[in-house]
Amino acid sequence: MSDPVIVGVDGSASSLDAVDVAAREAHLRGVALRIVHAFGHVPGHLPTGAPPWSPAGHDLEPMAHGVLARAEERAHAVAPGIGITRSVVAGEALEALEIESRSAALVVVGSRGLGSFAGLLLGSTAVQLAAHGHCPLMVVRGRPDPTGAVLLAVDGSEAGEAAVEFAFAEAALRKAPLVAVHVWNTWSERAYEGPGDPLTAVVVDVAHLREAEQHLLDEAVASRQKVFPQVAVERRLVRSRIRPALIDGSQEAQLVVVGARGRGGFSGLVLGSVSQALLHHAHCPVTVVRGKE
Repeated sequence: MSDPVIVGVDGSASSLDAVDVAAREAHLRGVALRIVHAFGHVPGHLPTGAPPWSPAGHDLEPMAHGVLARAEERAHAVAPGIGITRSVVAGEALEALEIESRSAALVVVGSRGLGSFAGLLLGSTAVQLAAHGHCPLMVVRGRPDPTGAVLLAVDGSEAGEAAVEFAFAEAALRKAPLVAVHVWNTWSERAYEGPGDPLTAVVVDVAHLREAEQHLLDEAVASRQKVFPQVAVERRLVRSRIRPALIDGSQEAQLVVVGARGRGGFSGLVLGSVSQALLHHAHCPVTVVRGKE
């Protein structure tokens, strides 16, 4: 049986928007939808030493019934034919969803929530889940253009290959074009003299650097384009600051796909600054895809 799409809900408007998106994703993939409602504190009646993600007893069911019922109703309205299961878990949202992600095709969350999901985007939960989850994480935010392309942030890193694969598959499912964007500047060249603006830092040969960056972009998408010939692909090489360029590009996209950490990140960081910037500021939903362990 194929892994389900997981959606975290708490009854907030943002989480219900996430249910709509998650239901569509489950329908596109032909898999079930699993609706997860987490309580931030373990009730006192749970056995001592019980793991914080254990299913709660019947006492929690009445508390969660309204939230889950509304979420399931929304999901059925969006995708009437999908299978839906509910899960009430006791513990912090991050821990619950991290464990759920171990057997999921995709985890979907809203940008903000209530209770244990409060501060999801502006705090650390979404960032931590994107960094430590075991499947792609989609954060529903902004106002996506339903006719827009899937925007793929290409960095040429080995870890970014998983993001490329996900973006092509997602564009194929949505029957949408794919815009593969690689943003470069003179900081892309290691040989620069001292601090300075990344658009004006001194490099040995800018023309040669541009050619190398174009080759990086072409190589990153070539193999996937052969696997998904039905996806119309635009390769876009942009000389600019990376984060502002991608955030600006998200205005005309229906989804942005980015790797968890690219070639420019510090080795000790699990989630890169570009991914974090998009999670906070993109104008449409963002999917963060981790590379292979």
